[in-house]
Amino acid sequence: MRAVSGEFSPAWFLRNPHAQTVWGRLWRPRRLVPMRREVLITPDDDELVLDHVDAPVTASEPLHFLLLHGLEGSSRSVYMQGLLAIIARHGHAATAMNFRSCARDPRHINRMLANRRPRFYHSGETGDFDFTLRTLASRSPSSRFAAIGSSLGGNVLLKWLGEHPGQTTVRAAATLSVPYDLGAGARHLELSAAGRFYVSGFLRTLKKKVASLVARFPETRNVIDVERAMRARTFWEFDDAATGPLHGFRDAADYYAQSSSIAFVGKITTPTLCISAVDDPFVPAVVLERLAAAKSPAVELRLPSCGGHVGFISGMLPWRCEYWAEELAVRWVMEHAA
Repeated sequence: MRAVSGEFSPAWFLRNPHAQTVWGRLWRPRRLVPMRREVLITPDDDELVLDHVDAPVTASEPLHFLLLHGLEGSSRSVYMQGLLAIIARHGHAATAMNFRSCARDPRHINRMLANRRPRFYHSGETGDFDFTLRTLASRSPSSRFAAIGSSLGGNVLLKWLGEHPGQTTVRAAATLSVPYDLGAGARHLELSAAGRFYVSGFLRTLKKKVASLVARFPETRNVIDVERAMRARTFWEFDDAATGPLHGFRDAADYYAQSSSIAFVGKITTPTLCISAVDDPFVPAVVLERLAAAKSPAVELRLPSCGGHVGFISGMLPWRCEYWAEELAVRWVMEHAA
């Protein structure tokens, strides 16, 4: 097993939180592990795309990890590929669940696959995770399951764990860089040029999805304020016009209040590790202080002073980087999923 130190020390050439945040997205490969694709039909007759990494046939009692990606990510996101590679290296199985509208065409990974229902996904949508977990568990009742979520996917995972206190299907869980308070995170990103830069990148693809959705499902114009969504320059504006009302919330404030995982971490009974950097450009540090006060005893926090957002990159050479949080998350879950 590759050693992981208890404390994170950033690479000397990546000491800035923004460098930590963007480095992997620029330089890491997106095809680290071969995956087996499956399409599940959901209870509401939509398609949920799963990408599996199978354990070797020689593996003794492997864990089965269920992974959840971040906003506008997929199983091809570099941090997902990193986690999958680590899990495979340890001889375990994994399933990466692509949120609705996020799955990439395996032949053209920059092309997202459209879904069949007039909806997307959001930070508080736990139904698809629950359905996927129950499906996998029913196929293999003797398997041990674990889960890791990154960013938005981590918020979904923590919310699900809080909604299911006492559950035993997921033996242990870990999260990376969760935006625990969605409203506070959205406001925080509005305060700096860097934050607005990150938001604009996400909104670019989200707006394309809205345009495609209303073209395929004209009735959604009665729910989404399309013009406001297309003019949006902040998460709050976009979620108020599109994400919230499309998924049954009154507005952005209602969506954030009902979906933020900070309201659920106090109910978690599953051993869970939460890794977040104090300098995460997506999360104000005061939220981490509130998280520490709100969490249950089952939740362990690792809050290094630096690391950016889903970064945590260490190492002495740019071409031999190490990804501390990914290694730590897998190792910790393995140790606590007995």
